[in-house]
Amino acid sequence: MSLLPRTAEEFSSAEYWERFFKKRGEKSFEWYGDYNKLCGVLHKYIKMQDKVLVVGCGNSELSEQLHDVGYKHLTNIDISETVVSHMNQRNAERRPDLKFQQVDATQMPYQDACYQAALDKGTLDAMASEEGGDLARNMLTEVGRVLSVGGRYVCITLAQESVIRLAVEHFVQLGWAVRLHCLQEETSAEEDEDSFALPVFVLVCTKFRQPMPTPILEFCLGEDGALNRLALAADLLAAVRERQAYSVLRKRLRTRTDADADSSLTLCHAKTGLPRYTLTVQDSPPTAKVPRFNRFAIFIVPQGSETAWLYSSSEGRRQLAASANFRRLVIVAMHRNQEYADMQAVQSELSPMVMDLAPPGMPDNQQVPFLSVGGDLGWREEVSRGVSEHSGEFCVENVRGEDGELYRRLVFLSNAALVQSESRLVSANSSHHKKKNKKKIKQPPSSSLSVHSGFLCCAHPAKNLSVYAMVSVLVIGLGGGGLPQFLRDFVPGVSVEVVELDPVVLEVAKEWFHFRPDDHLTVTLGDGLERICTLEKDGGRLFDAIMFDVDNKDSTLGMSCPPAAFVESSILHKVSSLLTPRGIFILNLVCRDSALRKDVLERVSGVFPAILSRKIDGEVNEVLLCRRQGEGIGVLPSLKQAGHDLQRALHSGVTRSPKIDIAELLKDMKVV
Repeated sequence: MSLLPRTAEEFSSAEYWERFFKKRGEKSFEWYGDYNKLCGVLHKYIKMQDKVLVVGCGNSELSEQLHDVGYKHLTNIDISETVVSHMNQRNAERRPDLKFQQVDATQMPYQDACYQAALDKGTLDAMASEEGGDLARNMLTEVGRVLSVGGRYVCITLAQESVIRLAVEHFVQLGWAVRLHCLQEETSAEEDEDSFALPVFVLVCTKFRQPMPTPILEFCLGEDGALNRLALAADLLAAVRERQAYSVLRKRLRTRTDADADSSLTLCHAKTGLPRYTLTVQDSPPTAKVPRFNRFAIFIVPQGSETAWLYSSSEGRRQLAASANFRRLVIVAMHRNQEYADMQAVQSELSPMVMDLAPPGMPDNQQVPFLSVGGDLGWREEVSRGVSEHSGEFCVENVRGEDGELYRRLVFLSNAALVQSESRLVSANSSHHKKKNKKKIKQPPSSSLSVHSGFLCCAHPAKNLSVYAMVSVLVIGLGGGGLPQFLRDFVPGVSVEVVELDPVVLEVAKEWFHFRPDDHLTVTLGDGLERICTLEKDGGRLFDAIMFDVDNKDSTLGMSCPPAAFVESSILHKVSSLLTPRGIFILNLVCRDSALRKDVLERVSGVFPAILSRKIDGEVNEVLLCRRQGEGIGVLPSLKQAGHDLQRALHSGVTRSPKIDIAELLKDMKVV
């Protein structure tokens, strides 16, 4: 007959435990581990000379083992008469001073402040299963009463959400210090589907003479890991959920493979608690012909390259894994605002934990290769960080690209995989940055670098926009200002209006990207959609080109650019009415959801029957060039002729002409 309860409430029932121990007999039952697993943290918080109350002792051997190593002041209580009688009989000869008493933990007969420690292994979890949690609160109140000042409640628990929330909130209200250890799980090559996935936590709550006005909340990995001080109980509960999710993921990865899954986890710095590495697991399809010894490898993404399509998209990671040809590839990205010494240091830091993510059947002693590009960590320097009311937290950083050149980027951290703006950097005393051997390159200080105004990154939609002979251009979204400034500087006679919602972004563009508006390049601060509606309502002003280059702050929607409201049919019709007969609408589309992309294209084509598309190599970006009249195939000849005309104009009478091959840009244009 099964010993498991029929309902959760039975865990808190005295009758259930009486039946449980009668059926269990003399065989010990260990909740959440034995003395060998728990001794390190128990000795840390419970002294040999302490008077210890063991709450809900059951027939565990833990008290007997504590007694044998020197703890002589143990009082064991349990609500089950059967288990108390059995434990007293079991210890009568060998441990006559180890006593067991039948006591209800919610109504204890002991005096106030008579114990220095209370030890609970699984009892809180059982009692908190009662609906409403009143039994558990009553027990915790009694524990608090019998503990002396400086006394500790040490609870071994699985920390289910309702249980740990109840306990933490209870002791925070009392003004106690709350510390939570997550005991490290042992990894084993023999781990199977039936083994336990959740980690064991040790909750340590310390009683003060006067309640603490500000809660002391701490989280720690392992017995002796660095303590991470947290401000709110919600932060502590979030840390618990993260570790539980990690353990469940680890269990899944150790027992099965899934080429379609996109599993990621974040590892935090042991001392600061800040995110340090993001690990994404990519399995090869079962049909892939992988060499027998190529089971598992770690790939280190160079700093500054995390946003590249190969590393930031599911499709790119699958391509990377296929080219590496390992059964499982773990792709490691390093976080901003963290220090990394060198490749060897990173490998040493990751080595102790990578076997947690090994595929099924991987021997624990097998060496795991580390892969990288060029053998170094890359280079990234954060030069500014701030918070905007509209855009959230952002950072401006200098990076070294895989081409050896230096770049400055603006990144909104709500969607850190997307570079909002990018400009090339050159030394202040030279017009171009000279390439050096990547292994020997010494990065110049930020003060000696300046933005190269004649550069647009390869994915920048302005390169496609610039092939038209334009007089008036409307750009929605400023970013670093590279696109409109490029047009102003290199397209003869053009007038550009930029609409930017966020005044902070404008200041960032001016300070860090050398953005300089003037009579030919103006900025309107406000909502882009409202500006389009106003222009359409007022009438009389038409544009040769209108471009949407607006990022979506909600990265969960599957479309990073633009926000969905910008591609509603009503807005697209207004855009169409603002274009000259030869005018063109340019949409920078970043969409990873194929169904959503199809829906967007259908709406755009419903307003603009002639659409050309250009996919950006190595990026998720897709640039759409849309016209109100004609067919897409008929646009190409005129587009190419305009491109040749502009190519000549760019190199005639302009001292700082950009190095752009427009013919090269046009060759990959396709009709949608």
